[in-house]
Amino acid sequence: MRTGRISEHGFLADGHSAALVDRAGSVNWWCPSRFDAPSVFGRLLDDDAGHWSIRPAGEFTSTRSYLEDALVLRTVFRTATGTAAVTDALALEPGARGHHVGLRSPRVLARVVEGLAGEVPMTVDYVPRFEYGRVRAYLTDADGVIGATAGACRLELRANVPLTCDEGGASGQFTARAGSTHHFTLGYAPTYRGGVPALPDADQVLGDTIAGWRSWADLHEYHGLYRDLVRRSAMVVQGMTYGPSGAVVAAATTSLPEELGGDRNYDYRFVWLRDFSLTLQALWLAACPDEADRQFSWVARAMGRIDDEPVPIMYGVEGERDLTEHCLDHLAGYAGSRPVLIGNDAWRQRQSDVLGEVLDAAWLMRHYLDPMSADVRHLLHALADQAVGEWRRPDAGMWEARDAERHYVSSKVECWTALDRAVRFGPRIGEPADVARWAAARDEVRAAVLRRGWNDRVGAYTGAFDSDELDAAVLIMPLVGFLPADDPRMRATIDVVERRLSDNGLLRRWNDDPAGFVICSFWLAACLAEAGELDQARRLFEQLAARANDLGLYAEQIDPRTGEQLGNFPQAFSHIGLINAAGRITAAAERLGDRTDRTAVPTGAATTEGVPR
Repeated sequence: MRTGRISEHGFLADGHSAALVDRAGSVNWWCPSRFDAPSVFGRLLDDDAGHWSIRPAGEFTSTRSYLEDALVLRTVFRTATGTAAVTDALALEPGARGHHVGLRSPRVLARVVEGLAGEVPMTVDYVPRFEYGRVRAYLTDADGVIGATAGACRLELRANVPLTCDEGGASGQFTARAGSTHHFTLGYAPTYRGGVPALPDADQVLGDTIAGWRSWADLHEYHGLYRDLVRRSAMVVQGMTYGPSGAVVAAATTSLPEELGGDRNYDYRFVWLRDFSLTLQALWLAACPDEADRQFSWVARAMGRIDDEPVPIMYGVEGERDLTEHCLDHLAGYAGSRPVLIGNDAWRQRQSDVLGEVLDAAWLMRHYLDPMSADVRHLLHALADQAVGEWRRPDAGMWEARDAERHYVSSKVECWTALDRAVRFGPRIGEPADVARWAAARDEVRAAVLRRGWNDRVGAYTGAFDSDELDAAVLIMPLVGFLPADDPRMRATIDVVERRLSDNGLLRRWNDDPAGFVICSFWLAACLAEAGELDQARRLFEQLAARANDLGLYAEQIDPRTGEQLGNFPQAFSHIGLINAAGRITAAAERLGDRTDRTAVPTGAATTEGVPR
């Protein structure tokens, strides 16, 4: 495929959707309606699924960065004849500031080209493809606005350089000279509702969007170690937040593979309860309690009334439950990795860990839940009651196995977490008899995990009861308070997991996992910090920080041999792992009296070579 590698992309967001732009100036992914809507640029998954590139006509090198405290991307192109910059932003609502950022964004992508030195011949290639590349629109040119309408989608592009329409696209050439500025504004609107696409001035979009993001950042001050890394990751998590509901999607993309050419290619543009308590912890540590409060409110509404029925493990951004999986057979897939899927059938699974994740989040937010509403009280009571029985049943586990259900240790530990937090809530959510029943079940779960989760032959807690197979998910045990990290068996488990599953500082989830799973690697750093191994925790954390791309972004996994980022991108789970690990290391440093800050941690390579495509 002509599109760049996963890690070569930058991430733009507006509170409704995301766009990915590669180092060669090509927008290869944008679903303007909302995160999980059909794409209008989908070259990330197929050469013919649409893109929009603005780049030098000849050979070039490029460097890029985000503007300070803003998801606004600036790419500088250097050629033999001169230097030019392209600045890209998804527009925020004009005047939106602070916690209003992302609530009513106009669905506009703005691009501004500046000539910095000499002369740079530039080329524009605008190729919209609707419905994940299925639909080519007829393009019209009226008064300098290029319109494209097909089905439910309408786009309009305004530029101050001449563009020529051809079959299904538009193209043009211009020269960026020192001091010159060239503007491009692309607006989206539904065909039959919502009026015409907005086409604001591109400079105005940049100015307002930068001010909006910076006003949000000014409200969230993190005072721990690795401040710059935490602030960047917190902004990425905010960028993956669907503004109208407050839900955080797992990733901005679908079907980017866990292994090149493999078939584990899933749609991650949804909201997992599995991620919920970790997201709240991350937002809390990054000094974002208002976003954390919105997150819990969203989950309570999405779950509705829970009684005896299984708890859904994931939702759409507005609380949708039916996320049935479909295969897009017409797409070749990233690097030939098929199938390409939309929707995710994991919504049908039973995963007992979600019970603990929601109750843990509620405990974290307990002061914000006071006085507790009757609906929230009923929800937490029902989840605790479910944990009493659910812990005895096999499930799909947090890694969503699609073969057979098992008695996963991590699921049992999260059931323990649910019951432990319910007991801590006590009379706020239950009668004395309820609390006694939860406490008895909690102690029963703990005894079972300690007995059947430990394997003498392996010398560690393993992935499932009575199993010899390791699973990095057991690293959550000290992180949820099930066992202290320096407990002899827990400390042995940390050592065995690191020795047998780690490769070049990257931790695989299980023995034959094709690549290192980023959040598991950060869990290991957090566990080492909890065990008092501060220097080792810092070394691992800083190795992981250096594996981000040049913009500080992570996918879900990283190949330990090649350093290639794999899986959907950017991955909220990975950035949440960074924030929480930084918090654990900060807490450990305070306990040990070591507050040496480490902020100058390098990220990935920042330069790329490019030639005309």
